[in-house]
Amino acid sequence: MFIIKQISLLIVFFFITISANAIGFEKPESDTTLNTFNKDFIYNVKKMQSTIKIDGIIEESDWMVAQKADNFYRVLPIDTGFAYQQSVILMTYDDKALYLAQIFYDTIPGKRVMESFRRDFSFGSNDNLLVFFDTFLDQTNGFSFGVSASGAKWDGTMSDGHSISLDWDCKWESKTKHYDDRWVTEMRIPFKSIRYPKNSQIWNTNFSRLDLKSNEKSAWAPVPRQFPTASLAYTGVMKFDEPLPKSKTQFSLIPYIFGGVSKDYEAGTDAKYRKDFGFDAKIGISSSMNLDLTYNPDFSQVEVDEQIVNFDRFELFFPEKRQFFLENSDLFANFGYKNVTPFFSRRIGLDAPVLAGARLSGKIGNNLRIGLMNMSTRETDEHLARNFTVVSVQKKLFARSNIGFIVVNKEYFNQPTDTTMFNRVIGVDYNLKSKDNFWDGKFFYHRSFQPDSPDKQYSQGAMLMYSTKHIKAGFTQTAVGENYKAEVGFVQRTGYNYIAPEITYLFVPNKWIVSHGPTIELNTFFNPDLKKIEHENRFDYQINFSNRAGLRFGHVDFFVELQQDFDPTHGGDHYLPAGTKYDFAGNYIGFESTKKTLFNWAFETARGTFYDGLIHYFKGEIGYRFQPFINATLNFDYTDIDLPAPFERSQNWLIGPKIDVTFTDKLFWSTFVQYNEQIDNMNINMRLQWRYQPVSDIYLVYTDNYIPGSWTSRNRALVLKMTYWLN
Repeated sequence: MFIIKQISLLIVFFFITISANAIGFEKPESDTTLNTFNKDFIYNVKKMQSTIKIDGIIEESDWMVAQKADNFYRVLPIDTGFAYQQSVILMTYDDKALYLAQIFYDTIPGKRVMESFRRDFSFGSNDNLLVFFDTFLDQTNGFSFGVSASGAKWDGTMSDGHSISLDWDCKWESKTKHYDDRWVTEMRIPFKSIRYPKNSQIWNTNFSRLDLKSNEKSAWAPVPRQFPTASLAYTGVMKFDEPLPKSKTQFSLIPYIFGGVSKDYEAGTDAKYRKDFGFDAKIGISSSMNLDLTYNPDFSQVEVDEQIVNFDRFELFFPEKRQFFLENSDLFANFGYKNVTPFFSRRIGLDAPVLAGARLSGKIGNNLRIGLMNMSTRETDEHLARNFTVVSVQKKLFARSNIGFIVVNKEYFNQPTDTTMFNRVIGVDYNLKSKDNFWDGKFFYHRSFQPDSPDKQYSQGAMLMYSTKHIKAGFTQTAVGENYKAEVGFVQRTGYNYIAPEITYLFVPNKWIVSHGPTIELNTFFNPDLKKIEHENRFDYQINFSNRAGLRFGHVDFFVELQQDFDPTHGGDHYLPAGTKYDFAGNYIGFESTKKTLFNWAFETARGTFYDGLIHYFKGEIGYRFQPFINATLNFDYTDIDLPAPFERSQNWLIGPKIDVTFTDKLFWSTFVQYNEQIDNMNINMRLQWRYQPVSDIYLVYTDNYIPGSWTSRNRALVLKMTYWLN
């Protein structure tokens, strides 16, 4: 009966979406005002007259007559003048796709920097091209495509004016070729892969190049150095010869089968065998609206979290990595701040299997975005079946600002008759962004609802930031009531008020030191009666070198009046009592090497007092690449906490070697080992991925957990999963 209810819900969800579209949710483009700061940078995209073969050879007649986007401007290390290594971009289109060709001239001897063939490469570790498309001209949301020098692809969705989520994939083609004095790429991006308004003929766009040999980042439309080249406030404009074709309803079905075996040696249970199937479906309701469906999802191929040595008093934040939750995730996840947000998708499905889910997201007209999500989890021995519903609406205001509303509802199925369990949150956020991107701000107010309706169920915050080439100044404020409860959100703590001014000043000499300067951060917490209970004051100095290496050092000062008993060692035997007060402080220094060399490294170390004892930590990463096939890294973290009796000295190592092998652009193998003394565990996770068709994969995943010392296995599992994209 429960499964029938959920499938019925998905069907109703689908028909509501179709009906909404039919009565006019998709409105024609009515506002083509060019508000971008670089509106005089115009690229006219001519329609193709013949055909183009995607082979990395620019020889077709349509390329010969295409407009050139050249004379790229420097962004880093300094945002004046033209780039030393020049670039050329060409574009054309037909009724089905956009074609782009790139020529990056390279006159400096030496190997081009290319980390691997893996999709969605690390931006700062590769010579690369990135393209940004603002298809709705809102300077807030968009799409990004790119290639590295190895030919690895990059694709993602854009939000918040510059942020890129690389967990979105679509089908498109590219081919890269290398020559002595340049490297060249051709790309074909189907229009059905991108959402845009009806009758669309104008997009905002920019092209960004990172060339690590020359230590230069450049862009076609100039961008101030304090902003990323992905800043949609500083795009140029592309104009198509004719309005783009109306998008037809697109339907993609991604079925998958999976099977596995696991054994819990600590519990002494027999091996468990599992085999099952499920599917994802993507339905393009319009060129600007998408419906995602999932049934019986399996996330076994998702990379494991990178562990962290924890000596904090609050829950740690780990990012979402599951594909279903990531497209247009800003519509749901960007309310509040990261440490006090009403919706955090990792709350769904990690303690009980997900049965089914649906998500509708996209744009209505040019200035309104909506997001609807409904997911249900199965009943387990520990948890009742639950349903999670999230509704989000975001309306553009002024040049680049917006106001958003969110409703989060968590319901329990088959509750005992004498029990009422639910949790709801409603909220409003105003996000401020000035036309030139110099001002950035946020204001929000959220309210939770739960049985018995206690008071003080609010969460409120305000932030304002000002950024120029030399000055970055801001102020953040938060207030959270004692009884605020967002069970589907991430809330580190409740019952406090918080203020945090900060200021940075940068000198920009543009020599072998590109920039340097101090930062002051003053973070103060108060209880509900406005009595100070904690502060963290940080005094920092940063130095950025011309080869993109960086040095940072400083002093941090703490005061804490504990509100609850706390064990700083997380050993579990002894506690510092609530109500006790502590003043402590320390100094730190960190360095990150340039990424253009095959060998690279980073470290941070600190020493100081810690509560009524001492602390010293040393952490970092060492990496070496055999480009573009093997990338090997070693993460390490050593923490030494020495507190007076009755505490024992706590010395913990966290060591994480990782090897990532990309045999080709379709076959990948990675192994990640994490030895963590704090939790007395060593984890091994190995994953083999074969992309045998575009966006269709076979995964073989092996994981094992050991007890350090005896090296006996706690538990292990082996999973095989196969997906296939049908459209």
